[in-house]
Amino acid sequence: MSPADGDDTGGGDTPPPLIERERLFGNPARIQGRLSPDGQWLAWIAPREGVLNLWVAPVDDPAQARPLTDERTRPILRYFWSPDSRQLLYVNDTGGDENFRLFGVTVDGGAERLLTPFEGIQVQVIAISREVTGHILVGLNRRDPRWHDVYRLDLASGGLERILENDGYAGFIADERLALRLAIKPREDGGLSYHRVTREGIETTPFADIGFEDSANTGPVGFTRDGETLYWIDGRGRDTAALTAQDWASGEIRLLAHSPRADITDLLRDPHSGKVQAWAVDYLRNAWHALDDAIADDLAFLDRELKGDIDVTSRTDDDRLWTVTNDPVTAPPAAWLYDREKRRLTRLYVGRPELEGVELAGMTPLEITARDGKTLVSYLTLPRGSDAEGFSKPASPLPMVLLVHGGPWARDSYGSETFHHWLANRGYAVLSVNYRGSTGFGKAFISAGDGEWAAAMHDDLLDAVDWAVDAGVADPERVAIMGGSYGGYAALVGLTFTPERFACGVDIVGPSNLQTLLASMPAYWEAGKRQLYRRMADPETEAGRAWLEARSPLSRADAIRRPLLIGQGANDPRVKQAESDQVVAAMEANGIPVTYVLFPDEGHGFARPVNAIAFNAVVEAFLQGCLGGRAEPIGEALAPSSIEVPQGAEFAPELAEALGARGAS
Repeated sequence: MSPADGDDTGGGDTPPPLIERERLFGNPARIQGRLSPDGQWLAWIAPREGVLNLWVAPVDDPAQARPLTDERTRPILRYFWSPDSRQLLYVNDTGGDENFRLFGVTVDGGAERLLTPFEGIQVQVIAISREVTGHILVGLNRRDPRWHDVYRLDLASGGLERILENDGYAGFIADERLALRLAIKPREDGGLSYHRVTREGIETTPFADIGFEDSANTGPVGFTRDGETLYWIDGRGRDTAALTAQDWASGEIRLLAHSPRADITDLLRDPHSGKVQAWAVDYLRNAWHALDDAIADDLAFLDRELKGDIDVTSRTDDDRLWTVTNDPVTAPPAAWLYDREKRRLTRLYVGRPELEGVELAGMTPLEITARDGKTLVSYLTLPRGSDAEGFSKPASPLPMVLLVHGGPWARDSYGSETFHHWLANRGYAVLSVNYRGSTGFGKAFISAGDGEWAAAMHDDLLDAVDWAVDAGVADPERVAIMGGSYGGYAALVGLTFTPERFACGVDIVGPSNLQTLLASMPAYWEAGKRQLYRRMADPETEAGRAWLEARSPLSRADAIRRPLLIGQGANDPRVKQAESDQVVAAMEANGIPVTYVLFPDEGHGFARPVNAIAFNAVVEAFLQGCLGGRAEPIGEALAPSSIEVPQGAEFAPELAEALGARGAS
């Protein structure tokens, strides 16, 4: 087996220098560069006083960039332009609680405004229009925490006008005039029904009924600007999701594009007409396909000129300028300004310039066959220098980290993955697996995970490890399992259901008790509750409760025999702190060692770089202790973080000493 083009892992016997954690997990120099709709401005996210903030610059002079916001603690990670190009709008929460609020700041340097000043309330952005530039539609769950009522937000005055009281709808689709056109109703069977919205209200007869299985990869993705055509990512009548166009008046549906290998997952749309011009499908790697000759030459030019996978991240209203990113994998991703008329690319920035010239490992896409014949699209990274022949097999078996993605209704993809780079640099093979239940590979593959937590989904991970051992990639005695959210659950399952298979495990915000996980889910997850119950088990039935208990790592905590590290955010609204507290208490009661790391200012993951660096310092010391790889000393990595270690500091190498030094400083 040979690696894909451009995936050279290097050669030679000398391992590369350690890449400092700060360079991998510290603040990027710039990310998310986007053009204003009128083409006059560039915006991006970059550090200000050590915290990620919004910056803006004239499009013809990026060196004149200036900060617009002054966030002091929580990084800004999600923003967008107002359609009139006068403001940047962004959402942020408090300590990871996911009660997002919407802020606005004008590009002329005006004061920052809190547009949704409601504590404990979550905002959702429903619609932004290039035609109605002074307003947007947002959802707020002020009246009922389960459902987001729809409001029209005046971007100039900040005024909010409620235009629809939501009494049980999962979401809404609006057109370019910001008129609500569809309301999405969750069905008792876990499917979704789509109802037209008229001036008289929401019609009771569905415009479209999407069954439970189809709902896994079917949904509308917006109207053309004239409101006459509705586009769907559409799994109806097929396994993998196609692109279809539906005539709003007649209901007729036309097939525009389809791939039998994977779902269509991304689109490029004409900023003037709203028509789809290109579609992307991601099987082993993401690939763009033009529908419209008007941009076919542009996509071909970008593919030819830029190394690695490309993504168009913004387009001006006149479509003259685009921002584009490329990801070479073995070098840090970069952002470019593309002038279509002049066919000219100008590099705007590299996200992490401190990694330019660093020996980053490549990534190899794989197809691994599970025990029942299913194909598991996976991604392997080997340490540079371990692969002297230039193929994806080391000279001798390596310690390996099985890195499990969260969701589980998500997927791993090809690209520059920081955890892969980090762990490979420390001497580990790194394997990421799209186990059954992962999205993007058709609805049958998603549904194959139903009811299979700690069963066939875990078997897929074991089969991938067996492949790595049989292929000479992994030393069977030195394999760790690690992941976040569902990936953290998988790590717990690995150490409880198959306690002899892994040398150690790292659980990051993973649930340990599926009954309490479902009982404590956020109120605003109500719309997806029935689908969750169908995918997992129904806690309202005796059989469902029995299943949830049987598949919970907590029920087998006494089986753990190998070292375990747990990381948790105290404000996590999805996997609450109690999920980690429970399994730690059970292990302590049984005299089983565990190291428990808690961050009081984080939620479902560690957003603040100082906290991510601190936790990963503990992780690599922990992995060195159980797998024998390399590690940068913990040193002073804990000092600027909020880290707490309620249990087991003595079981992780260097941790107790580092905590003691932090306390003494």
